[in-house]
Amino acid sequence: MPSFQDMKYAFFSLMSTIQFKDIIDLLALTYIIYLLLKLVRETRAAQLIKGILLLVAAYFISNFLDLTVMEYILGNALDVGLLAMLILFQPEIRRALEQFGQTQFGIKMIGIGSPSGDAKSRWNTAIEAICDSCVELSASCTGALIVIERKTRLGEQIETGTLMNALPSKEVFGNIFYPKTPLHDGAVIMRDGLILAAACFLPRPKSDLAIDKSLGSRHRAAIGMSENSDAVVIAVSEETGQISLAINGVLTRDYTRMKLKYALEKEIFYEDPDYDKSNKKGISSIIGRRKKK
Repeated sequence: MPSFQDMKYAFFSLMSTIQFKDIIDLLALTYIIYLLLKLVRETRAAQLIKGILLLVAAYFISNFLDLTVMEYILGNALDVGLLAMLILFQPEIRRALEQFGQTQFGIKMIGIGSPSGDAKSRWNTAIEAICDSCVELSASCTGALIVIERKTRLGEQIETGTLMNALPSKEVFGNIFYPKTPLHDGAVIMRDGLILAAACFLPRPKSDLAIDKSLGSRHRAAIGMSENSDAVVIAVSEETGQISLAINGVLTRDYTRMKLKYALEKEIFYEDPDYDKSNKKGISSIIGRRKKK
C-alpha cells in the first residue's frame, strides 16, 4: 500500500502537468453534463439513462468476473447504444437544441437582446391590458388562453386561427373570450405587443400522463405550447377563475394582477437587474404585510 508521501508526490506531479486549457476543458465538460442532467430530470429520459447505466455496470461486472457470454451480449448491446439513444431521446435532444437557441446567452451571441424602445413601449401597454383582462375574466370565471410569442415564431399555430392584428385592450380581450362569440374557443397569439390572431389551436403536451388530471384542456394546451416553443402562455380557468402561467413546459398557478405583471415583464424584457431588485423588494414587502394581517 502506497504511503501518504507517495500519494502526495503523485498528486503534485499530476497537478504540475495540468495546463490552463485543461481546466477550461474540464469546466466546459462539467457544465455540459450539468445541462444534460437538468434536461432529463423528471422526464422519461431519466429512467432510460438509469437503464443504460445499469447495462454499463453489468458489462464491467461481467468483464471482471470473466463471464464470457454475458460480456459478449452486453458488449454488443452497448455497441448499438449510441444509435438507440439518438432514437429514444429524439424529442429531448430536439428540445435541448431549441432551449439553447432560446437562452439569453444564445440570443446575445447572435446579436439579439431585449426588445427595442418602440417594442418595449407597445409591450408595456399590452402587459397592462393583459393583466386587467385576466383579472376581469378571472372574476367572472371566463376561460381564456393568451400566448405571447418570443423568439420562436408560431406561424404554424397562427394559420389555424383568425388573423386580427389588433391593439390589445381589456375590451378586445373581453369580446374575444366571451363564451358566445365565434373566437372564444381557442387561443389568442400576440406578437410585438399586438393581438396577431385569435381562435388558434395549440399543440398537446408531450406526455399527458405526467400532467395533473385535474387540469382541463385549456391548461394542457398551455403546457403543450410552452413545451414546443419559448412562448409565455397565460391560462384563465373557466371552473375556478384561477390565473396560471406556462413557461418551458412548467405550469405555475394562482397569479394575482401584480404577480402576473411582474412575471410578464421579466419574461418579455429578459432580466433587467435594476428592475428585478426593485420589484422583488416591492413584492416581498407586500407579502410581508399580508402575513402580518
